Amino acid sequence: MKRLAILTSGGDCSGMNAAIRSAVRTALRMNIEVIGIRKGYLGLMKGDAINLDNKAVSGILHRGGTFLQSARSMEFKTPEGQQQAIEKLREMGVDGLIVMGGDGSLAGALALHRLGFPVVGIPASIDNDIPYTDMALGVDTALNNILYAVDCIKDTASSHARAFVIEVMGRNSGYLASISAIATGAEYALVPERDYDLSEICQQLRGRFAEGRDNAIIILAEGAGHAQDIANSIKDAIGFEVRVTVLGHYQRGGAPTVFDRLLASRFGKKATELLISGVSGVMVGLSCNSMLATPLEDVIKGEKQPQDEVLRMAEVLGI
Repeated sequence: MKRLAILTSGGDCSGMNAAIRSAVRTALRMNIEVIGIRKGYLGLMKGDAINLDNKAVSGILHRGGTFLQSARSMEFKTPEGQQQAIEKLREMGVDGLIVMGGDGSLAGALALHRLGFPVVGIPASIDNDIPYTDMALGVDTALNNILYAVDCIKDTASSHARAFVIEVMGRNSGYLASISAIATGAEYALVPERDYDLSEICQQLRGRFAEGRDNAIIILAEGAGHAQDIANSIKDAIGFEVRVTVLGHYQRGGAPTVFDRLLASRFGKKATELLISGVSGVMVGLSCNSMLATPLEDVIKGEKQPQDEVLRMAEVLGI
């Protein structure tokens, strides 16, 4: 193996740059060239690539997002698009590819592997919804961003005696909502995995306000309901001021935490070593603080284990 390529695809997250840096430095130490594919699979089909040496990855460890940029591509999902990507990789003299991203990106990696091209995946998704890894890249940084925002909002909620519905990311996974609710002491976490009774929540809020507790924080995963509708329902039921804050893409950015920098470095190093050793069609993951490799077939077919323990903890803590 003489040349590797790296691409970042789908939603960006903090830690991607650190993983790119780690993969590049690992490969260069083994006298293997590395190129970076710009703008994910879209750039791959166009052959949009840059050389990655030590200078190219210097000073990126602390930066959020991905300096290779990312994009989504419907064309790559077609057999013709995937074949075009394979041809571009061969034209560029690439012997192996590292793909960093969420479930859609990893599904693309699996498609290339099935076509006979060596690929290793790195899980990167702030929703932490990818199976066969305890944590994906970007999750810890996103949680810390949410904690900072919620702590700030709690100050104004207390000052003005208001309730706040704070929407965080998570269409199908309530991981960010439940963990941040526990860590910030929020009153409620509304997640897609569990049904909730809004009338019961309103009754409990009325009881809180009757006891003199005149503010509340409700953290909502985006897939569990519409923030403004929930806020309106609560306001109508309790007659109290309710505001909405949608954190949106704020959660994705910012300098990666120590945890994400270390995890990214471990993922990048392991993915590169696997490719160089001839392993393909796997995703690197974290399990009990150890690195493991799981076939992409299993990752794509699998489902993240329900966060029952986290949700039970939230219930015990009154959330």
